[in-house]
Amino acid sequence: MQKPLKTPIEMFYQWEKETPNDVYLRQPVNGEWQEYSWAEVAGQVRRIASAIASLELPKGSCVAIAGRNTAHWFMADLAIQMNGLISVGLYPKQATETVNYILSHCEAKAIFIGPMDDPECITNGIPEGCTRITMPYDDVAPGDLSWKDLLAANEPMAGNPVPDLDDIFTLVYTSGTTGNPKGVTLSYRNVATAIVGASEAIELGQERLFSYLPLAHIFERLVVEMSSLYNHCVVSFLEDLKKFPVQLPQVAPSIFVAVPAVWIRMQHGILEKMPQKKLDRMLSIPILGGMVRKKILTALGLHNVRLAASGAAPISVSTLEWWHKMGITIHEGYAMSENTAYAFINRPGKHRFGSVGQAVPNSEAMIAEDGEILTRSDATMLGYYKQPDKTAEDIDADGWLHTGDRGRIDEDGYLYITGRVKDIFKTEKGKYVAPAPIEGKFGNNSDIEALCMIGAGLKQPVLVVSLSEDGRSKDRAAVEASLLASLKEVNATLEAHELISSIGVCNEPWTIDNGLLTPTMKIKRNEVEDRYGDLVQQCVAAGRDKVVWQ
Repeated sequence: MQKPLKTPIEMFYQWEKETPNDVYLRQPVNGEWQEYSWAEVAGQVRRIASAIASLELPKGSCVAIAGRNTAHWFMADLAIQMNGLISVGLYPKQATETVNYILSHCEAKAIFIGPMDDPECITNGIPEGCTRITMPYDDVAPGDLSWKDLLAANEPMAGNPVPDLDDIFTLVYTSGTTGNPKGVTLSYRNVATAIVGASEAIELGQERLFSYLPLAHIFERLVVEMSSLYNHCVVSFLEDLKKFPVQLPQVAPSIFVAVPAVWIRMQHGILEKMPQKKLDRMLSIPILGGMVRKKILTALGLHNVRLAASGAAPISVSTLEWWHKMGITIHEGYAMSENTAYAFINRPGKHRFGSVGQAVPNSEAMIAEDGEILTRSDATMLGYYKQPDKTAEDIDADGWLHTGDRGRIDEDGYLYITGRVKDIFKTEKGKYVAPAPIEGKFGNNSDIEALCMIGAGLKQPVLVVSLSEDGRSKDRAAVEASLLASLKEVNATLEAHELISSIGVCNEPWTIDNGLLTPTMKIKRNEVEDRYGDLVQQCVAAGRDKVVWQ
């Protein structure tokens, strides 16, 4: 029989009482690690909770949190929970107009502002009347109230207030590839269901975690913040992206999660120092191979990892296989904000490369007649904030969440993603093409950082690519050779109507700043098609097996 669910704040009270002196959060400041015990965190959380209470915000009010992942991001979130209010996370590099839309849409009454690289992106989007509370870091934009002053001016909130499981816990604004983001409304029951089930599925315990992926994304929020509360984990934060190669080894986490771009970047970093042929030769020698793996993983900070995972976007099988040879088995999963990042996952000892695993405990999944993946569980969102019409489009009368993704489930229950329902395009020949699986076949080409297959209305699809840093540093002829070799290899696996005729190389990286990527690093296909329309037509004119440079 399943134990009664507890809210995250209840779990926090438990550790505050049972293990007050254990280290909970580790925050680097100018390279020096500052450690906070559960009791020390509670001392700050309770005073900030009192400060929030003094603002006398109406029940159900939203309070936003912006900035890089820090110990005080967690503390602000816990203080918001103690007041029974709704947290809203913002990405550090969110566009100003998007920030303004989100804060206006949810009618945020206050916002905690932490350190970030481009503070104007956030601060210029804050509406009037939204109280700005600054976190205690040097590189923080000015505000109305400061964390340090509030600690000094307020007594700790007494008691252990607990919200109802069906109260709203947070709004997660999806970084959609088109239109304004939608506010995914998650309850305490949603998040408790997800973290308890995930902890069971992947056997989480008292882990050592490293927090660096955006906490505004449900993936990091669940796997790191919620996991720390439900499993009594120690969390260390990344001070600055530039310090990643230094601080990851200092933390040496037992669980490490990353988006595909991070895994690929680390792989390329290794191969820059040791070519693949030499690496393969050394790994093939039994004793030496083990020593080489250990040395490389220790240098990266992955030597203590007992569970590695990838999320937020698809990762190629070739990348998974490469890391497996290095001694790191990456467990890919599949979920979305709308089901609290709780749907499918590859478990330790039960994984298949190319799949995103089996359904998580206490959940259901099926494939609709048109191939769309449907999920149902207590982790399914309450709906889209203030958008009942959008909610009705995605959650049917029987409680099934329509994910918008296409897939197939094999006889053992493993799910394979075959593309987005809306991404599928029809060529001039009237044949449908699902681009995602084909794009994934280019994953082992280190010259490519991002790519997009375009073919709606064309006789044959073309591929538009943005080169990696490695690719941009190479001679053009060498890059062309590698791209054409990959094209030949991939085309050999495709049906006639899917064959890619040529490749267009654009002259800029695809980033969040230039509007081609979402904050979760998903490609905005419509933007790519619009921006590189001329390049696509040049590819069409060039004919088969050609590389066209912008």
